[in-house]
Amino acid sequence: MKLVLATSNKGKVREIKALCEDYEVIPYSELIDEFEIVEDGDTFKENALIKARAVFKALDDEDVVVMADDSGISVDILDGEPGIYSARYAGQEADDKDNLYKLMDSIKEKRVNSSPAHYTAAIALVTKNSEYCVHGWMYGDAQTSACGNGGFGYDPMFVPIGYDKTLGELDDEIKKKLSHRSKALSLIKKIIKIL
Repeated sequence: MKLVLATSNKGKVREIKALCEDYEVIPYSELIDEFEIVEDGDTFKENALIKARAVFKALDDEDVVVMADDSGISVDILDGEPGIYSARYAGQEADDKDNLYKLMDSIKEKRVNSSPAHYTAAIALVTKNSEYCVHGWMYGDAQTSACGNGGFGYDPMFVPIGYDKTLGELDDEIKKKLSHRSKALSLIKKIIKIL
């Protein structure tokens, strides 16, 4: 089965391909020109479905299965920020590093060095006959310093519960077991098997 990803984010594509080795996984940008998808939902689930529906419609092929991920980090001391705005926390044109440093600065402004936080991943699946969405979570602490060069996004500042290293420092195999995205993917793979 061919799974078309409604993303061109290289970090997400790499992670999803590694976790879905049994399937041919293709970013939609390899099939059609990239286009802007307005993510105006209020939840990770709504935004994941918006992306999956938009790519499914644009591909105009009833035989494809489109998968979309919407994910982010929510920090307790910031009342859940950045949440659904994680990818653009430092502004529309911001990159991973800009977002990372803005979040660390926002936590520092609260006069603490770390805060409980969690990652959420919503993964949506759209086919010609159905729509699904599942969630996965990972809990830990967001700290005000960046450590490690592994992963992407906020990984260098996030220490999962039970560990003393950030996701940026941890081995990929450990991250696969802990990841919010891997937890959601394990659920979505059960759905894919019955399609």
